[in-house]
Amino acid sequence: MIKKIPVLDLKDGQAVSGKSGLRDTYQPLQTVFAPSSSPVEIAQGLKLNGADELYIADLDLIESNGHNVNEIKMVNTIIPVMLDAGVKNVEAFSFFLDYAFKIIVPTETLEDINELYNIFEKFPKERIVISVDVKDNELYCKKLDLSFNEFKKILIELDPAEIILLDISGVGTNHGYNKELLDEFEEMKDKLIIAGGLNKDSIEELEKLGIKKVLVGTSLHSGEITII
Repeated sequence: MIKKIPVLDLKDGQAVSGKSGLRDTYQPLQTVFAPSSSPVEIAQGLKLNGADELYIADLDLIESNGHNVNEIKMVNTIIPVMLDAGVKNVEAFSFFLDYAFKIIVPTETLEDINELYNIFEKFPKERIVISVDVKDNELYCKKLDLSFNEFKKILIELDPAEIILLDISGVGTNHGYNKELLDEFEEMKDKLIIAGGLNKDSIEELEKLGIKKVLVGTSLHSGEITII
């Protein structure tokens, strides 16, 4: 059975929701799992409904505009957290290991490809998740001068335990998964976590294709789909 990992985006100490990565338009999250947008309350509700892992993106950290690490550390005592804190290098990766179980290394924020090699050299693979961030079907990275195919070759060499395929353009839209993007990573299918705009139908399709994990936000918090 496909594993559905709930998504929480945090900003100013609360969970928020938005579309297509337009972070300045995000509003407090309304969710069936809690009466408020408190990350701790939502995590408790998610655990009661069967969640055993949680993806958190700290939007303030990603944008270098404060942080939500105290809330994240509390949530991590309730459900193991897979954290996107906008890691740029090995030092940042090491720091956030005290706050979450797994740390995401996103192409969006990684400052140098050598830092990725250093992370894999120093830390166990089970605590590293690479996020392949894609916007308008192109690799989304602010500092890396790499094509999509060049980065794919690096992934094959590093052989990570888990790879998030995040279609930023689809976030919050409920439009379903990006088939073209998934086809690009067919040979790494067992490692993939698909994310960005998934709905009930697309999750069922991904399960039939053999995908083992997905990240779900909007469709889960609205009650359209369940964790189990």
